[in-house]
Amino acid sequence: MIDLTMNQENLKNTVELAKKRNVLIPTFKQMRDPEAHTPAGVKERLKNVGLWDVDPVNLFRITWKNQPQKSGGLYGKVNYFEVPREITGVKAKIFALCGKWFPTGAHKVGASFGCLVPRLVTGQFDPTRHKAVWPSTGNYCRGGAYNAQLLGCESVAILPQGMSKERFDWLKTVAGEIIATPGTESNVKEIYDKVAEIRATRPEAVIFNQFDELGNHLWHYTVTGRAMEELFQDVKGPKDRFAGAVVTSGSAGTTAVGDYLREIFPTFRFGVGEALQCPTLLLNGFGDHRIEGIGDKHIPWVHNVKNTDMVFAIDDNICMAMIRFCNEPEGQKYLRSIGVRDADLERLNLMGISGAANVAMAIKMAKYYEMDENDVIVTVFTDSMEMYGSRLEEMNAERGAYTQAQAAIDHNRYILGMGLDGMAELSYYDRKRIHNLKYYTWVEQQGKTSEELNAQWYDLDYWKNVHKMADVIDEKIEAFNRMTGLAQ
Repeated sequence: MIDLTMNQENLKNTVELAKKRNVLIPTFKQMRDPEAHTPAGVKERLKNVGLWDVDPVNLFRITWKNQPQKSGGLYGKVNYFEVPREITGVKAKIFALCGKWFPTGAHKVGASFGCLVPRLVTGQFDPTRHKAVWPSTGNYCRGGAYNAQLLGCESVAILPQGMSKERFDWLKTVAGEIIATPGTESNVKEIYDKVAEIRATRPEAVIFNQFDELGNHLWHYTVTGRAMEELFQDVKGPKDRFAGAVVTSGSAGTTAVGDYLREIFPTFRFGVGEALQCPTLLLNGFGDHRIEGIGDKHIPWVHNVKNTDMVFAIDDNICMAMIRFCNEPEGQKYLRSIGVRDADLERLNLMGISGAANVAMAIKMAKYYEMDENDVIVTVFTDSMEMYGSRLEEMNAERGAYTQAQAAIDHNRYILGMGLDGMAELSYYDRKRIHNLKYYTWVEQQGKTSEELNAQWYDLDYWKNVHKMADVIDEKIEAFNRMTGLAQ
């Protein structure tokens, strides 16, 4: 469970710092429904603050419901995008929540909030003397460093050296220290090794490990799951069904939406994906890949595998081709020629590389279950192309300028021609096989117990008890805000 043990001495320091820096902390309830529950004074302040500004009031923009504008926006409906059928080639409707309109341009700022705040409001983390360490394959450490900057505490961002230039450039503006570990997206073990070294040598370091912090799972269950439900309610026709949801694993925080949605739509299908070049879920495999922001070669502790219906291994060439024909001028000319509307062309840059993988999974799910026009599949665009412009430049340098002919080839080969390879519908024992892989990372290497590992699988209340903690944490947040005197 999430540890809510109180440390009163540290809490006094944290309360004083929050008061000094004018930091009011939002509750899960406010992030789910900001229009109804955000204080009027906060809304007034937001009118004069940019979406990415390092201003504590932007904590109240950790929500899927920000108005889609770079400065001064308040709240509306959840931000989503329907992927045009001319692109997907399937009858089912595919929608994606859009992470671009979070502070930092990615929803991972929410996951890092879910990990940080329980320790902050209990006094377990004292920003006046502790350093926050954010191990990540990209966006999570950006979100963590951003939240730490708002609180005025030092942070250490850890991510693989092979991540995009844009990630590193942005981190330099908020993180006190940046550590680049060997490898790329799939080299999570190297990140864990660096974390172990820091834990052993830096007593001031507090590790916020998204892969095992249940606050990551809880934030997505409470906030992202609800956003997906509202998206469907907003778009559904009289005969529409919530047929499925798909997410890439990464830290597996977003897999918590499967738990939330199962309670409301018990017959829907839930799929979790990875890169074909590193098929850990599908084949217990390993390797390197180019789908930035997802980590592999292990099963995150926060993934409720028992609730996963399908796994997908997506060829990273699909994702790179998709971001190319969706964003290159000649690619967009091709898409316009096959009927994609200009309004949709302008918004295709809402989809980053992992978003392209999510769309590919949704297409495979639609084909596998022979879904029709009344079926709706929901997924997530974690971030946007603002983080990947350099990748387009690299591909142009390697392969030459992009043409409409190449766009047609890429679209027909990688999307319209996509088959049912690299995927599996899971039986009970398929799920258990994947779950059991947690043992080798978390029990043997990271100090978890086999008793808790078994509880995740056999105890029907394990995950339910995690989900109930949102209200308890909200009570502690509200108490913290009263202590700072800022609640009014």
